[in-house]
Amino acid sequence: MPWGRLFGTFSLLTTLGFTIKVYASTVPDVVDLGYAKYQGFVNKNTSNTEFLGIRFAAAPTGALRWREPQTPSSIAGIQQANAFPNACLQAGEGGNAVNPFRIQKFTVHSLVETRSNLGTRATAAPSEDCLFLNVFIPNTLNKDRNLPVVVWIHSGGYSVGSSDMYNGNDLIRESGAAVVVVTIQYRLGVFGFLSGQKVKDNGLLNAGLLDQQFALKWVQQHIKKFGGDPAKVTIWGESAGAGSVLQHIVANGGRTEPSLFRGAISSSLYFPPQYQFNDPILEANNSIRNALFSEVSSQTGCASASDTMTCLRAVNPAVLQNTNVNITSNAFFGTFIFVPVVDGTFITHRPTELLKEGRVNGEALLAVTNVFEGATFVDASIASTIQIDNFAGQLFPHFGTKEMAATATQYQGIGAPLDQAIAIMGESIFICPTYTMLSAFTGRSFKGEFAVPPAIHGTDVIYYFPSTPVLILAKNKCDPRCSTNNNTAFDKSFSESFLNFAMSLNPNVKWDSTGDITQLWNTWNGDNEMLFTEVTPMPRSYARSTHLKPCCNVAIFGKA
Repeated sequence: MPWGRLFGTFSLLTTLGFTIKVYASTVPDVVDLGYAKYQGFVNKNTSNTEFLGIRFAAAPTGALRWREPQTPSSIAGIQQANAFPNACLQAGEGGNAVNPFRIQKFTVHSLVETRSNLGTRATAAPSEDCLFLNVFIPNTLNKDRNLPVVVWIHSGGYSVGSSDMYNGNDLIRESGAAVVVVTIQYRLGVFGFLSGQKVKDNGLLNAGLLDQQFALKWVQQHIKKFGGDPAKVTIWGESAGAGSVLQHIVANGGRTEPSLFRGAISSSLYFPPQYQFNDPILEANNSIRNALFSEVSSQTGCASASDTMTCLRAVNPAVLQNTNVNITSNAFFGTFIFVPVVDGTFITHRPTELLKEGRVNGEALLAVTNVFEGATFVDASIASTIQIDNFAGQLFPHFGTKEMAATATQYQGIGAPLDQAIAIMGESIFICPTYTMLSAFTGRSFKGEFAVPPAIHGTDVIYYFPSTPVLILAKNKCDPRCSTNNNTAFDKSFSESFLNFAMSLNPNVKWDSTGDITQLWNTWNGDNEMLFTEVTPMPRSYARSTHLKPCCNVAIFGKA
């Protein structure tokens, strides 16, 4: 497997079957959440206290499938919080040369093939009952410490991923043992992002996002019992996790009350086209989301049911999961089908509209992108045959010939056609939306650019979580250059910038300036950002390429 695909596959959390081993001893600290009591343990490797596998919502199964997350039922006795929870059911990313929404055709795969593919999708056993979180505390439990809190939202294209991939102890170390870390899970794929009019009428759109919000509400209610300060919460995610951060920034029209976080960090924001839940994009009376709903209904045997949603809730999880993987695998290469929509309630309007109006939650934003975000998501095997206008049309199925031609014209001077496709993918889905988000926080945002070779999507995550086995393997195999960079001053300066921000909303306020080579971060003013590269002696501020400004205007056509 080429290094780009290996690292990109990791970054979307299609994992390689590793687990993080914890060598621990139980301690008598018990936290009473009202509905359950959980006992944590001290990790012998870090001396930090961990609470793993805390249930924050009832199992979203049966009648609760595609319903609002609910408070868990009471659990008797003391629960041992010493093992990571089940992952949510996993799917994957698309590998098709065409977009099924453009040709209105899905291919059905066999259940045997689907199950074999699922073998590498999660480190923990996947289950529909998966709404759990983990809490990492510096040293021993002290409920009176009032530490800032970092809530990490995992990546995976809203189709794969789990909380056990990320060792919260890494962030504690990078903060000087001064933050509490929470890692959360949420419904994925068809279970978390099924859409259509019938889901609107008799279910829950964007269920995965509502799971995340429910976890954030849990943090507000309970984190003080773990020594965290609910008034100093920063949400942080990478890829679809960063996309989730964006969704919470614009949630409820940017007027979420009470506030659930003060700071937001976005690493490689993933923002594919976000349509209205019933938006017609191909032809009259034919909706992308209703077409998708019909496909799910057909593959699960519910197409002719008098009450489709009731039928779907009764479908065996294995059958629904088979449908989940079948449909997801049909997506255009490097893209995902089950993603957030504009639902009219939680996401009231198109996120780009809300951002442009400055209607945002949170007080400050730190965002970073990688130089070659799009490389992982473009099929290099078609380099000799790729046509840029067609590529744009497949990426954005509502594009007509005019928009397709305009995109091809805008990018025609950027290298070979494959380079142009990579630029279109990276700028339209990751980089340009990041700039739009930054501009919504005037005078309150900071921008970083990760340029350490190969600087593709996901290669920055090893710097946040250096002790995670899968990350170490991916780094060592992705490219020889990844393994030879041994600059501890750079590593420290890059990773601690994020924790500095989480603690003070300003990356310039350093908890430990010893050996920190990062220069002054200027607030975002439209074209300045901090460049992180080991090619030059130290991180430095630089102006973004003037090429991006007109390209972002083209790319925004694909946004919703």
